[in-house]
Amino acid sequence: MRELRRLLIAPERLADGTSLALAAEESRYLSRVLRYGPGDRFAVVDGQGRLWSAQLLDGAQARLEQPLDQPLQLQPAASPWLELAVAIPRLDFDVVVRMACELGVDRLQPLVAEHGALRGSWKAARWQTILREACEQCERLWLPQLLQPLTAVSYLAEARSGLPLLASTRERQLPALSAALAQVPAADLAGASPGVALAIGAEGGWSPAEAAAAQSAGWQGVSLGPHILRTSTAAVAGLATLAQWREALSGRACRWPSA
Repeated sequence: MRELRRLLIAPERLADGTSLALAAEESRYLSRVLRYGPGDRFAVVDGQGRLWSAQLLDGAQARLEQPLDQPLQLQPAASPWLELAVAIPRLDFDVVVRMACELGVDRLQPLVAEHGALRGSWKAARWQTILREACEQCERLWLPQLLQPLTAVSYLAEARSGLPLLASTRERQLPALSAALAQVPAADLAGASPGVALAIGAEGGWSPAEAAAAQSAGWQGVSLGPHILRTSTAAVAGLATLAQWREALSGRACRWPSA
């Protein structure tokens, strides 16, 4: 059976049983883009680990084929969680948002860095839309959390639980990101791990104030390789390493209800 095309529907819209009123853009996507008609089936995900199959009805209406408390697929949240903090670049941040979702980020933290783009570059509504569309396309059951943009200094100065890693360049003898992850004690990953945060700076590097804030708060410097990378490249490369490390710790298979 072919994989059902997916729509991500906010959990609060699924509170009225199995009936589902489709938004105009959702109805248009199903009927005009996919050319679905009454009786055609698709999948509904809530961005919180649950998936149901659904049937399109007349008009902008659909019906879930399983009760809300009995989803077709149920997936626990990933552990340890992965947070990517990125200094908003002048170009390519839309690409970073999409690729971060595809690679498995759990929290995406935009930063306003002293050597990065200006505050007016925030496009929170656009980034949220990109996350939702990427989540549907790559068939994730969990929608990444898009955090409110912060200044890099304030973000790096905050004491954090888990493992905070600061990607740096032009500093000698920094461990590679993969090597730093390999040194995490196994006991720190048992049960509900506090997670890992990776901070990627602007293409001009971290400012002295940002670097000092990170050092005072206990961030561990890591290297992403011998070359100077663009912010977007560094973000994707770093997150890919984190995702592979997490996958190696334990698989994240969906839990399927018993027949």
